[in-house]
Amino acid sequence: MANITNDQAAADLILHNGRIATNDPTRPFVSALAIGAGLIQASGDDSEIMGHRGPQTEVVDLGRRTAIPGLNDSHLHLIRGGLNYNLELRWDGIPSLSLALQMLREQAQRTPPGQWVRVVGGWSEFQFAERRLPTLEELNAAAPDTPVFILHLYCQAMLNQAALRAVGYTRDSPDPPGGMIARDKAGHPTGLLLAKPNAMILYATLAKGPKLPLEQQINSTRHFLRELNRLGVTSCIDAGGGFQNYPDDYQVVEELDRRGELTVRIAYNLFTQKPKEEKLDFARWMKLTAPGAGSDFYRSNGAGEMLVFSAADFEDFQEPRPDLPAVMEAELTEVVSLLAANHWPFRLHATYDESISRFLDVLESVHREVPIDRLGWFFDHAETISDRNIERVRALGGGIAVQHRMAFQGEYFVERYGARAAERTPPIRRMLELGVPVGAGTDATRVASYNPFAALYWLVSGRTCGGLALYPAANRLSREEALRLYTVGSAGFSGEAAKKGRLVAGQLADLCVLSADYFAIPEAEIKALESVLTIVGGKPVYATQEFRRLDPPALPVLPEWSPVATFGGYGAPLAYHHAAARPAPCRAHPHPAPHLHDGLGGCMCWAF
Repeated sequence: MANITNDQAAADLILHNGRIATNDPTRPFVSALAIGAGLIQASGDDSEIMGHRGPQTEVVDLGRRTAIPGLNDSHLHLIRGGLNYNLELRWDGIPSLSLALQMLREQAQRTPPGQWVRVVGGWSEFQFAERRLPTLEELNAAAPDTPVFILHLYCQAMLNQAALRAVGYTRDSPDPPGGMIARDKAGHPTGLLLAKPNAMILYATLAKGPKLPLEQQINSTRHFLRELNRLGVTSCIDAGGGFQNYPDDYQVVEELDRRGELTVRIAYNLFTQKPKEEKLDFARWMKLTAPGAGSDFYRSNGAGEMLVFSAADFEDFQEPRPDLPAVMEAELTEVVSLLAANHWPFRLHATYDESISRFLDVLESVHREVPIDRLGWFFDHAETISDRNIERVRALGGGIAVQHRMAFQGEYFVERYGARAAERTPPIRRMLELGVPVGAGTDATRVASYNPFAALYWLVSGRTCGGLALYPAANRLSREEALRLYTVGSAGFSGEAAKKGRLVAGQLADLCVLSADYFAIPEAEIKALESVLTIVGGKPVYATQEFRRLDPPALPVLPEWSPVATFGGYGAPLAYHHAAARPAPCRAHPHPAPHLHDGLGGCMCWAF
């Protein structure tokens, strides 16, 4: 054992014999890390780092596996997602509709009376081998007595007849503002809810469902945190959400923070809840918290992504682009002026360039009165932003958080606007060329999947989850560039670039060891990656395979009938399918597990 010098403390943990990507351009790869007091003490080769070994140091041999900085989702609805994770049947990553319906059928049988089966986002019909949505007839056959609610992107929800009865929609129910209840010739609801022109009907209907009691919400959130850790996520910026009230709906994550049981660092933005009362919302919250308040695990990050309801340009590429109301400018000016005067950073949901132009007019006007160029503000999404508006964002000191929403609805965009228009949705390469800060994420859980490797695959390949090639090489990123956006880039949007995103001395010891080499595997296999060892603050929070001894104690699933107890999270149901379907052995991979295709010719053996 190497001796510790007088000027260096013994490490708590040493990782060695790995291929560790540091995000440090002066030394992009090292083989070892020394970790102490939750921070990276040093990075280097094995001989350098073993000098930090003391009598109590835990030493872990990475076996030449690749490790990367912990992934940081710049736009994740973790708080809301955690409250409901144990209630939801996830179709994320499921390769066929027949398997998805089989899962639905089985879950309906084990769900007790009074509860629902919910499939809430993270999937697209284009991922299925059948390349179609389920029919209402299939939902009613799969679950004749148990309410079923299935959310499809921002455009529609499908309810079986039991769910229609549960929410009380009848022939006499009027269409709510901003939505449509599809009806048969006799005027009876069919079970299809349409977002015309916004998704309020979808989320208002979902909110009618039963909720978990507090202790089970805590259990549900812990399982969601563990699922994110399984996929290498160690930090996120929570984007708030409709029907997510502060501080009431934050008590679960606050309790986990008090207990020291958060395993994903959360910087949260506050999302206004009351149309025409947005300024009052923010004025009230300014008395309760302030940007930066909290700790490295749980801290306030400002306002958004909804600042005023009149500025909501939610995308539904099956419908024409919405025109924002004429009152938008006045309402947005009032709120942004309040935020700027109180030094609150903000984020703003912005899909279409036409909307972005109007938003920037407001921001430029406010900036002339109260500067915002050092506030730390950014747009979310920006799928169709123009070069001119990217330049305006840069001039105002703003940034852009991008997500892989187009991976789930690129086919719809191409059908409406054409393949040429889809080539820069969003124009990430141009954003980087113009020097605008960019962070990567998912917008999970209700639209895209929370799997960061699916998002990294989209950034690198430019393909949808259905296999459609959207982007030319000029608008795709290298693997190194994509990783930087998902680490250092995202950290900048919570003002934490000095603390996280790189594996260098002084930064938080957050990292994940991967199931395969992200930098070397075939492109199509990126979306199949997961972590085999995830470390947050120098402590293992998830471990499997040869690192299983480091895994924290198992956590029970509550309630016992939860879909998570049977099917797990992203991709996990494939193991269930393996047991049921017994597919043919895989000739391409030397392992005993049977072979399974993803419906697009891709190998799914990684699931086993």
